Amino acid sequence: MNSANVRALLVRGMLAGLASGLLALLVAYLLGEPQVDSAIAYEDAHADHAADHGMEVEIVSRALQSTAGLATGVLVYGVSLGGIAALAYCFALGRIGRFSPRATAALLSGVALLAVYVVPFLKYPANPPSVGDPETIGERTTLYFLMMVLSVLLAVAAVIAGKRLAPRLGNWYATVVAVLGFAVAVGLAYAFLPAVNEVPEDFSATLLWQFRLAALAIQLTLWTSFGLFFGHLAERLLNPKPATAAAVSRESAPDTAASAH
Repeated sequence: MNSANVRALLVRGMLAGLASGLLALLVAYLLGEPQVDSAIAYEDAHADHAADHGMEVEIVSRALQSTAGLATGVLVYGVSLGGIAALAYCFALGRIGRFSPRATAALLSGVALLAVYVVPFLKYPANPPSVGDPETIGERTTLYFLMMVLSVLLAVAAVIAGKRLAPRLGNWYATVVAVLGFAVAVGLAYAFLPAVNEVPEDFSATLLWQFRLAALAIQLTLWTSFGLFFGHLAERLLNPKPATAAAVSRESAPDTAASAH
């Protein structure tokens, strides 16, 4: 792929990421923010107001966090995701099978959703702000990103293994073996990496469940819409529709009339 197409796909990826970020922002505001407010209310109710409340200084208001702060974070994340995914798309196009540009974008988005978010989420699910010990946040963050890196590497290894096995086993059985190998490797990672469970006993199970569903819905919206938007843009760039006969005749008509005069 030439550098001009890479640049064009990079720009389209960032635009698709921005559009996907807008949809994810809507989901985050409608589904995620009410759960965050409830979790903050739980935290406030259990705080020692006599010792801490008088000394607490609110640097950024909750209203600003839930509007401008949320929008900035989600949109910057969407644009960054779009740029990185577009570069990965340039590398994957034509190397993972004879798929069209649109189908490749959809496949890449689905694999990315699984490897980058779903697999780490199942081991270390998202928690509301009031859940977790502040002193262990560094350890929890490290474990999450370790699981994410392992998941991405295992997904890449599964794709490579599937392509190498395809000539001997056929595409179907090679895919089955690669998926099973990925699942087994992820299961081993789940077993050996330490678990983290810092949810207070009296924390609402319903609130925790709703918060995690909202977090999953945000990522599902982001990745699915990106695959659709970017796939459409990539298809138009890489496989432009040929001019129809009617369009060609309309374009040539003025030239024919001019030559007649």
